[in-house]
Amino acid sequence: MDTRERLIESTRELLWECGYVGTSPKAIQRRSGAGQGSMYHHFRGKSDLALAAITRSAEELRDRAEAELGGSGTPVQRIATYLRREREALRGCPVGRLTQDSDVMADPTLRRPIEETFAWLRDRLAGVLTEARAADELATALDPAATATALVAVLQGAYVLARAAGDADVYAQAVDGALGLLAAH
Repeated sequence: MDTRERLIESTRELLWECGYVGTSPKAIQRRSGAGQGSMYHHFRGKSDLALAAITRSAEELRDRAEAELGGSGTPVQRIATYLRREREALRGCPVGRLTQDSDVMADPTLRRPIEETFAWLRDRLAGVLTEARAADELATALDPAATATALVAVLQGAYVLARAAGDADVYAQAVDGALGLLAAH
């Protein structure tokens, strides 16, 4: 991994663990093994590097979701595969956790990849839910957009509940509950 990649990956991890304010240039340099000169050779500053890291996390979230939602199986099976995918429930979502960071949310440039990713995810899930409804897997009265938004909210809320309880099983319980609601048609 080259220096630029080490800087981005180190920043991604630090943002996930410590938030924007807690991610200092010195901490990034320490974690990446890159010197100050290397950091500023590749990035204009902390904000520029944070944007690259947030964008990378958002792209990874979209790529993994697409692999599952666009994979094989019926629409409901693909949604279940996405929802039940192994996640680090006690660490939280690397993108969703950034919504709790007031410095990230106050900066339109840093917030944009987060907004775009969650909008994409809601739209993608709504598309799969529309397929499921057309295949008679779900009730025709189901609103795909509202249900997709609820599923994203369940996932993000499940992270919060699991972290609060210190128990990843709480995350799995929330996912099972959401899938149970989809099955009740």
